[in-house]
Amino acid sequence: MPNSNANSDNLLIENYLPHNFLAEKIILSSLLTNQEAIEITIRTVKVETFYFKNHQKLYKTIIEMYQNKLPIDIITVNTFLQDTGQLELIGGLEVLIELTNYVPNVIYLEDYIRLIQDKFLRRSLIKIGYELINSSYITNISLESILTHLESKVFNLTSELKIEKLTSSAELFSDLFFDLKNKLSNPSLAGISSGFFDLDCFTQGFQKSDLIILAGRPSMGKTALALNIALNVIKESKLPVIFFSLEMSKEQLTYRLLTNETNISGSRLKTGNLYQEDWLKLNDAIKTLSSLPLFIDDTSNPSIQDFKAKIKKIVFEQNQIGLIIIDYLQLMQTVNSKIDNRAQELSQITRSLKNMAREFNIPIIALSQLSRNVETRINKRPILSDLRESGSIEQDADLVLMLYRDSYYKLAQIDEQNRDHDKVELIIAKQRNGPVGTVEINFDSKYTKFSNIVK
Repeated sequence: MPNSNANSDNLLIENYLPHNFLAEKIILSSLLTNQEAIEITIRTVKVETFYFKNHQKLYKTIIEMYQNKLPIDIITVNTFLQDTGQLELIGGLEVLIELTNYVPNVIYLEDYIRLIQDKFLRRSLIKIGYELINSSYITNISLESILTHLESKVFNLTSELKIEKLTSSAELFSDLFFDLKNKLSNPSLAGISSGFFDLDCFTQGFQKSDLIILAGRPSMGKTALALNIALNVIKESKLPVIFFSLEMSKEQLTYRLLTNETNISGSRLKTGNLYQEDWLKLNDAIKTLSSLPLFIDDTSNPSIQDFKAKIKKIVFEQNQIGLIIIDYLQLMQTVNSKIDNRAQELSQITRSLKNMAREFNIPIIALSQLSRNVETRINKRPILSDLRESGSIEQDADLVLMLYRDSYYKLAQIDEQNRDHDKVELIIAKQRNGPVGTVEINFDSKYTKFSNIVK
């Protein structure tokens, strides 16, 4: 392995770990001579991707200068390192001079990046291997914790394999043209169908990486609708759905699912007041529901990191996820104890949920309570400002759906015969990439079941 100068002998180099000395040199040389190379590399390469400590230090310096909008070449970098007392840490001026002897071709820069990325991932795997061995000897660490940690680490590494690439306008429009042609010959929704036709007409389905807020007053039917959507998505797309329930237990949700699937009222299910024909319905429903990739988690007070760990586990096992549902937003908490203001805390939560939707490229539906302000108005149909701590929710959400049932406020005026059947207004109060409006769906409160209105 070549040494750049005498100072490099002092560097702690573990020769047995995978690395590519020459590729690292060529990339650093590109950074000193080409502005475009800096922009490409900074987007895809972390400091620790470089193996040699002096290369890490030099790369970190270039990033700092780039962020401060300083010119970058051998003279300016040398001056910056001298002024900050770091020149000897990278091996001295001789290292910078040697880098200029290379004549890198920026066309192959992404290939060089892949070479050092490959070695970095192999080093990371070796590190994970050692961690796994050491953890396995510590008997007071549960096997579940060890395996969950391993799955999370491996999942993160698979994400590292995806190297971003700048896309030209020609490529973008070419892809768009072929996508439009494909849609013409195979018409379908752009996103995942909710199972409600009129809603899908407005939204073109739930889009990947979208944060969707489903809001309503207590007992308006938010959880019931979310469960209906979950079943519709699974049955139509065959993709797994994760339902995080912060309010109801898994058992309560199971009863709701059975009621929805069998049309046996929840009260009869819970009391065991069943007829002979009910058992046949239950048997068929349990077989159907047991075969669906629906994952329910009712852990109390989960953090965003808890959500991420569990989502990664399901992705690792199932390869992909169709939808994530969180019931509900106001019950979530952050691990940051320094935040005193609830509005600020909720703002951090909604931003984290939006980032999580983008990270996993999955639509996330978060249920939300509406404030009491709606009760003081004559027209009680909700508007965006009725969202609790509405500023952050409205800002981060791509789609805001609001439930309104007229019977909720006029229960005494509805006769017994029609009390269970109701038309519900699903108000599309915000849609980042589409129109707003209102659609109607049916609601059967006896079975907590929503359905399309047949016209």
